[in-house]
Amino acid sequence: MPSSKLPVGIRILLLDIETSPLLAWVWGIWQQNVAINQIAESGTVLCWAAKWLDGDEVQFGSVQKGKPLQMLGKIHKLLDQADVVIHFNGTKFDIPTLNREFLLHGFLPPSPYKQVDLLKTARQNFKFPSNKLEYLLKALKIGEKVKTGGFDLWLGCMKKDPKCWEKMKEYNVADVVEMEKLYKKLLPWVKGHPNVAMYQADKEVCPHCGHDKFQQRGWYRANTYQYRKYSCSNTACGKWFRGAKSEGGRQTIYTGAMG
Repeated sequence: MPSSKLPVGIRILLLDIETSPLLAWVWGIWQQNVAINQIAESGTVLCWAAKWLDGDEVQFGSVQKGKPLQMLGKIHKLLDQADVVIHFNGTKFDIPTLNREFLLHGFLPPSPYKQVDLLKTARQNFKFPSNKLEYLLKALKIGEKVKTGGFDLWLGCMKKDPKCWEKMKEYNVADVVEMEKLYKKLLPWVKGHPNVAMYQADKEVCPHCGHDKFQQRGWYRANTYQYRKYSCSNTACGKWFRGAKSEGGRQTIYTGAMG
């Protein structure tokens, strides 16, 4: 089977974080509207797990044995090195949460990177009964999430229970490992994937997966120009793309009032 590995030149980081809950003063447990002055403590990042695509090591950082500044410094450095970051609902949660913590702790923004949110890919392309990571892994038969035992795990970590932290690390790391499997499964369906061909100056490759085998399959015709249309031969990708240069075209005559 053709390889699903991307070019060496591009650095793709898979990322997942876990946070503590927001603490607030409330009068009930149903349909609460929490005002700002009812917030006793804001949630913070408890830990993160990250892995370079196709790498062997999953890195992990937490507040268990160190200060938030140390934990955040490590993930900030990884983000600073990344060209692309893969996550699941990270566009709305993981990345903004980390950015907030970076701001609060005096970090400057990391070097710009592209993002691929696998939750967005699932929602845009498919109609599964659920778009949760756990469901998608089982539906696609590629893995499953580690069972946490519920909210008590988060309480235990906030109370600095070593056994709870051991379980939290297992859970966080496993999410990143399973996310990598999901990314490779969904890769042909990812819309707007960063152009990996930009990192391969020495040869022409599929801009979606970096595979060097593809074939022309007709023409892509825009409003006034046409481009060669290609199909990637990598069975783990199979993406359609067009050539960079237009080849001929026609003048379009518009009939209608002007001004």
